[in-house]
Amino acid sequence: MAVSAIPEGFHTITPHMVVKDASKAIEFYKKAFGAEEIMRMPGPDGTGVMHAELRIGNSPVMLCDEMPQMEYMVSPQSLKGTTMCVHLYVEDADKVYKRAVDAGAKPTMPPMDAFWGDRYGKVTDPFGHEWSIATHKQDLTPAQIGKGAEEFFKNMGGCGQ
Repeated sequence: MAVSAIPEGFHTITPHMVVKDASKAIEFYKKAFGAEEIMRMPGPDGTGVMHAELRIGNSPVMLCDEMPQMEYMVSPQSLKGTTMCVHLYVEDADKVYKRAVDAGAKPTMPPMDAFWGDRYGKVTDPFGHEWSIATHKQDLTPAQIGKGAEEFFKNMGGCGQ
């Protein structure tokens, strides 16, 4: 029997997040984003989480506890910042944004009608990962998006130019 190069239920790209206290992170993602826990594997000494898989909507997310002995397995908290943002498309960005904040996420950008056609906001979860939350509202042409961006940055007093 042939094995698929991409396992069933996965996409070409799947985020794999490193966090401090993966067990707490899993519970947060369940509460904030409606994540479903697919599997959890304990660390070699029986503590912590060596690997876990969640599903948020139709997308898998993997995560594990930070492993300080492996220099590249550190969390945003240890780095004192993150280098990426997980983008989450949902049916109601305002509702999910509020649910995430109520669950303990730090609001970093309240939902707004963005110039590219999405209802869009951002939060930082208690584990240091940034999440953008969006609902696509309008299909726009590149020219329309460019004009919207020009207006947006003009109204921000040159920010981003």
